[in-house]
Amino acid sequence: MIRTTLRWLASSLVLLFTVTALTFVLASLAPGDAVQAVLSDQTNPTPMQYEQVRHQLGLDRPLPEQYWHWLTNVLHGDLGTDLFSGQPVADTLNGQLGTSLSIIIVTLVVAAVLGVGAGVVSAVRGGVIGRALDAATAIGFAVPNFWLALVLIEVFAVRIPLFPATGYVPLAENPAGWALSIALPVITLAAGSTTFIARQTRDSMMRVLAKDFIIALRAHGLPMRSIVLKHALRNAALPVVTTLGLMFVGLLGGTVFIENVFAIAGIGQQAVNASLTHNLPMIEGVALYFAVIVVVVNLLVDISYRILSPTAGVKS
Repeated sequence: MIRTTLRWLASSLVLLFTVTALTFVLASLAPGDAVQAVLSDQTNPTPMQYEQVRHQLGLDRPLPEQYWHWLTNVLHGDLGTDLFSGQPVADTLNGQLGTSLSIIIVTLVVAAVLGVGAGVVSAVRGGVIGRALDAATAIGFAVPNFWLALVLIEVFAVRIPLFPATGYVPLAENPAGWALSIALPVITLAAGSTTFIARQTRDSMMRVLAKDFIIALRAHGLPMRSIVLKHALRNAALPVVTTLGLMFVGLLGGTVFIENVFAIAGIGQQAVNASLTHNLPMIEGVALYFAVIVVVVNLLVDISYRILSPTAGVKS
């Protein structure tokens, strides 16, 4: 157990270092200039003003020195300052983290409940239900998220105004308004995810239902419902848990697009805005937050493996 924990910590630190270092290098190589973005509100800034701002931002130092300075500050709990608002990066991202995570978590819960339910029914019943699931999976993969988002806005926000087209209402302020504000983003993200989880659940359940111990339980007259819920589903859950973990990580990227389409001020939208303005401290902060979330999700998947199957070991 101790060896496993140390190995997990070491791999997590390597991941965080690699992600932040690559992000720093790629952001510096991207076309554009943060200094020009900062001076964009001034008319014809002089070269002296340009160099002065560049020095203030620390962009005149070598790239390795800039990264080392940022990394040293991070180890002391300082993610830097937003180049435009002057606010600490950590404060800005902490205020937007809940927005993005609420969309991702609700999407994952909806996709898991519907997907696992559909997959179990398909594995047990088969026939027409199984063929319908295959068709739904193909459609779910084929329909682009951006197209589905625009269709949902047109139908359920413009023609039939059931949900708001843009914006986000915090859960603490108005639970009903919060549910309405995330409905369309969640449906957009959950559409393909649900069918994929259903397919994975169905395939895993069919393999388990064909095993000898399940056949023996059925021969002893146990009800099929009891067999599925108490025995088969637990043994079939490992691939599904892996899928859910990978899907959570994939939804992080999905929020970058969804938050911009629905004008939701989350980390995804912040990442886009920071990239457009070459706001390097904010870009690095977003990359670090995303990497930490990935590390935490991988840890939760490993723990789930141990709970569901103590002999499964850690996830490879």
